[in-house]
Amino acid sequence: MRTVLIVLFDGVQSLDVTGPLEVFAGAETCRGGSYRIRTASLDGSPVRSSSGLVLVPDQALADAAAPHTLLVPGGSGTRRPDPRLIGWLSAHGPRAERLVSVCTGAALLAAAGLLDGRRATTHWAYCDSLARDHPAVTVDPDPIYVRDGNVSTSAGVTSGIDLALALVEEDLDRDAALTIARHLVVFLRRPGNQAQFSAQLAAQTARREPLREVQHWISEHPGDDLSVESLAVRARLSPRHFARAFRTETGTTPGRYVERVRLEHARRLLEDTTDGIEEVSRACGYGTPEAMRRAFVKFLGSAPAEYRRRFRPAPTG
Repeated sequence: MRTVLIVLFDGVQSLDVTGPLEVFAGAETCRGGSYRIRTASLDGSPVRSSSGLVLVPDQALADAAAPHTLLVPGGSGTRRPDPRLIGWLSAHGPRAERLVSVCTGAALLAAAGLLDGRRATTHWAYCDSLARDHPAVTVDPDPIYVRDGNVSTSAGVTSGIDLALALVEEDLDRDAALTIARHLVVFLRRPGNQAQFSAQLAAQTARREPLREVQHWISEHPGDDLSVESLAVRARLSPRHFARAFRTETGTTPGRYVERVRLEHARRLLEDTTDGIEEVSRACGYGTPEAMRRAFVKFLGSAPAEYRRRFRPAPTG
């Protein structure tokens, strides 16, 4: 049985705690004997989260045995952490088989010297300060989580769920992680290299590497030739075999997946840039503004120009 110890402190972000906790608890329900979950604060007293929710720990950190997985959440309490907490992490963190942080919990690991010489991430709003305050850490601001040896760091709040699902898949298997994801009504699973600002797609991550590479290629090149024949060549499969395998492993057809990627990319360009409708349609692989308009009306119920008026933030200043 793997022990998961979650560190609690005043000002902790409650979802950083409960999100991963529910994943590991779901794994224990699914496969009894998989995990033993414990929570601990410095002196064993209740803590108040950043939202005001009071969390009651199981024990004091001093009484906690070395865990398999030590999970450090984030929250406003990481800005001026108790020196005793940093001291405990510095002394006891190396004893854990696996170190995990969620959101700004990475700042606590870094302050304890546990991220020196490693690649890590945190919430996008705090990546610059983490890099500035801890130059020995290589901070990657883009992915939703980063795994470097036995140390895993994740971005803001819900990415802790993605990371926990990835760890469960590694510890148990994909079926267990998929069962948990379905129960929690989340996607299994956003890959760690997905950008923090990427919109979630309905399809799951394929099991086989060539198909995962194709999924990544589609997301990175929405304006390219993304026909089944072209994608099959990239996957080194026949078009028929590729289409069948893609649907089996992702739950959707290549065509529908491409459609969703192009639509999400177009939405981001309309929200975040001043590019013209024709330019956006070309960049997203629609070819013509009319083709993009049909896709928007079909799936979103509004034309691209109307969508931009409704959802592009008003200029400030």
